[in-house]
Amino acid sequence: MKTSNNTILITGGSAGIGLATAKAFLEKGNEVIITGRDAKRLEQAATQLPGVHTLVSDVSSEAAVDELVNTIRTKFPKLNVLINNAGYAAYHTLAVGEESWKEAEKEIYTNYISVVRLTEKLLPILHQQPAAAVVNVSSITAYAPGLRIPTYSASKAALNSYSKILRLSLQDTNIKVFELMPPLVNTDFSAVIGGAANGIPPGEVAADLLNSMEQDVYSIHTGKTAAIYDLLKESPTAALNALNGVTA
Repeated sequence: MKTSNNTILITGGSAGIGLATAKAFLEKGNEVIITGRDAKRLEQAATQLPGVHTLVSDVSSEAAVDELVNTIRTKFPKLNVLINNAGYAAYHTLAVGEESWKEAEKEIYTNYISVVRLTEKLLPILHQQPAAAVVNVSSITAYAPGLRIPTYSASKAALNSYSKILRLSLQDTNIKVFELMPPLVNTDFSAVIGGAANGIPPGEVAADLLNSMEQDVYSIHTGKTAAIYDLLKESPTAALNALNGVTA
């Protein structure tokens, strides 16, 4: 997959991995559109990304998604790369009284259902291009769930399953499907679980994504994620314990 001269939509592009990915693609000569719910954060992002297009949009709102798709259809008809990066995570445990189902509902809707909806609505535009791609930003917790992000992990497991079957469904078309699994990243999103101290820079994730897309590596395991994935093949229990710092 070429990583230049594309028209790219990145959801949740105002900060973190989304912002770093937008920067990396802009530097490669792509037209990049980023979305986010917060207009001020998008404005701040635009000051760091000369030439980027910003659209205020909430992936969890069906009306907002329909408006976004109409805007893409009319203003960016050459869109050929969709990066589903927007996400939501709640940090909690499954202890009695936590009401985890409330967070699970938000996470499954934002991290899974919203991705399915936006992707489905943009597929007709992607099909019109000579070459196209969908990138879903997932998590290694899809395979080895985290104690402090249990329902987030479950939502990413759903996204992982969807990514695999979408790739299979589109294998004879012009659309390639990539799944990016970052490790702990130094972003505001993961600060509460140690991202600031132990996470890698989001730019490393973006660089790995571009490199993997150029080589048509469809399942992208960045940084320590690769080690957990390798361990998973040997022992799912060992991978689960390693991710959660549990000694057997």
